[in-house]
Amino acid sequence: MPFVSPSRLIVEPLVRAALIEDLGLAGDVTSAAVIPSEHRSTVVMAARKAGVIAGLDAAALAFELVDPAITMARHVQDGTTVGPGDTIATIEGPSRSLLTAERTALNFLGHLSGIATVTARIVNAVSNTRAAVVCTRKTTPGLRALEKYAVRAGGGLNHRFALYDAVLIKDNHVAIAGGVAEAIRRARANVGHMVKIEVEVDTLDQLREAMEIGVDAVLLDNMTPEQLREAVTIVGGRAITEASGGITPETATAIAASGVDLLSVGWITHSAPTLDIGLDFHS
Repeated sequence: MPFVSPSRLIVEPLVRAALIEDLGLAGDVTSAAVIPSEHRSTVVMAARKAGVIAGLDAAALAFELVDPAITMARHVQDGTTVGPGDTIATIEGPSRSLLTAERTALNFLGHLSGIATVTARIVNAVSNTRAAVVCTRKTTPGLRALEKYAVRAGGGLNHRFALYDAVLIKDNHVAIAGGVAEAIRRARANVGHMVKIEVEVDTLDQLREAMEIGVDAVLLDNMTPEQLREAVTIVGGRAITEASGGITPETATAIAASGVDLLSVGWITHSAPTLDIGLDFHS
């Protein structure tokens, strides 16, 4: 499935902010004190564990912003599955600058590759079903564009990007509005015709209420596979069905087999472990 990296206009401010955080007012005092300014090196960026790569643009920008004299040759592209020891990129330039940019580059690459890796695990678990895997708004503040991109690199899809691009009526909205149907009516009366409306339901009775008035999608929260199968029957193709809650690589197959369209998984962005990637000096 094709996916496109966020534009430089989005990525560069994030990388620049990370570098400013690391360098402060004085810069890399260790490298400046230990490494001669004229010294140059070639380094290899390599995977130490198997996984799916994401975030090469951010890593390359970290080196470029520290020193435009650094060159980075990519041996793989985002979305590539690598094994332990596989070379990801070869980087050459002033040694001081390489050391200065190293941690920021690896922070972005390891974090985003970790998200892509766990996403791919769930995507693989449901590959024999109709279901797609989507992420949520449970992202690191400021890094949503990159983290949602990493999900796509791992074979997943993006849910709404933020509060502004779709209506998702959650349980608290329902409680305040006085019911599922009333919340949907209010939403339909106050948003434009191009805005999709999805409602979260906890029970099959709430689902029936939602389908009586009509919505574009239903979020079936914390339902068992058996309940999900019944929910899919109730919906009967009239709305997109999305399962959420307790979805792991171990449970995903049974949940997807219920016939739902989407599996919504928050932890792939908020709790994915970093993929271990190292930078080794060869000269």
